[in-house]
Amino acid sequence: MASPPPDEARDDLVASLDPSTYCDTPVYPPDLCPNMIATQAKLVYQLNKYYNERCQTRKAAIAKTIREVCKVVSDVLKEVEVQEPRFISSLSEIDARYEGMEVISPNEFEVVLYLNQMGVFNFVDDGSLPGCAVLKLSDGRKRSMSLWVEFITASGYLSARKIRSRFQTLVAQAVDKCSYRDVVKMVADTSEVKLRIRERYVVQITPAFKCTGIWPRSAAQWPMPHIPWPGPNRVAEVKAEGFNLLSKECYSLTGKQSSAESDAWVLQFSEAENRLLMGGCRKKCLSILKTLRDRHLELPGQPLNNYHMKTLLLYECEKHPRETDWDESCLGDRLNGILLQLISCLQCRRCPHYFLPNLDLFQGKPHSALEAAAKQTWRLAREILTNAKSLDKL
Repeated sequence: MASPPPDEARDDLVASLDPSTYCDTPVYPPDLCPNMIATQAKLVYQLNKYYNERCQTRKAAIAKTIREVCKVVSDVLKEVEVQEPRFISSLSEIDARYEGMEVISPNEFEVVLYLNQMGVFNFVDDGSLPGCAVLKLSDGRKRSMSLWVEFITASGYLSARKIRSRFQTLVAQAVDKCSYRDVVKMVADTSEVKLRIRERYVVQITPAFKCTGIWPRSAAQWPMPHIPWPGPNRVAEVKAEGFNLLSKECYSLTGKQSSAESDAWVLQFSEAENRLLMGGCRKKCLSILKTLRDRHLELPGQPLNNYHMKTLLLYECEKHPRETDWDESCLGDRLNGILLQLISCLQCRRCPHYFLPNLDLFQGKPHSALEAAAKQTWRLAREILTNAKSLDKL
């Protein structure tokens, strides 16, 4: 394992959280300023209309798709459990929502399958694998004490890759046996476990461990001491909520082949992020951003996904820490700020992960795709800023 980054490197990571360091020059053209100030009430009215019409329609359609998709996935996972009881389906419906289901886009979903008995392993997060960590057998513990004994490497690591490979084989067999076998098939040519359902939807099923009561060392800089948001009580709640360790390919490790890296687990903070976005118009703002992305920023090379929107919304919360900044009357200002920051990030080809600022969410994206997304986002922002009624057509 590599040693933690030196002080200079750590300072760079901390600096990357400051939105002003994304780029040398801000992307706020002076001709926009009068439009940002003018007709604010009119913009908020149009945004609420957009939310009630476009966003709610999108939500209803996705909810219907999720119910359809989850029937198929649940059936497949039941077959998996019959073959291998260690992989127990954690996909459950609570208050009309499915626990463990993430919406990537209206046609793409991820189901997180929580595994049991991580206890005999130590969580090792020394910053050497951006966005990832490893699970190492605790000192003095015998391999035979682990539920996952055959997936432990010679060096004592629980291999995310080996667990995923075994799970992929089980899912492939389950697909052939399940009652939906005529409408579901495995996606080939990937080490991920992906299902294509009715030739319309893709669902990735990701084995994971839930980690509560601990916080990763690589996210130790959060919250920044000079930023008042989200406040000590919310910080304590978020850190207690913890994070997930996912068995999936990590884009920051693409091309690297060392055994420790291929055995690494990907850090994910979805519950923590969702808790931070409670209150004010934050969730409404995110819903509008997702709808705009789905309708206008689904571009070749897939430069942008909804997680980029969520990340920039979290940074906007830091830039505007007071709850009054997230009143309904401020919805237009917040949306404009996020779109302009998105243009800045796209032009600089850098979007730091909110909790792990040394992880660039644009890594591996084609430069031409990022440039095209910057131009399209600029057209979108300009249209919304200069003519609020244009939302009727967006």
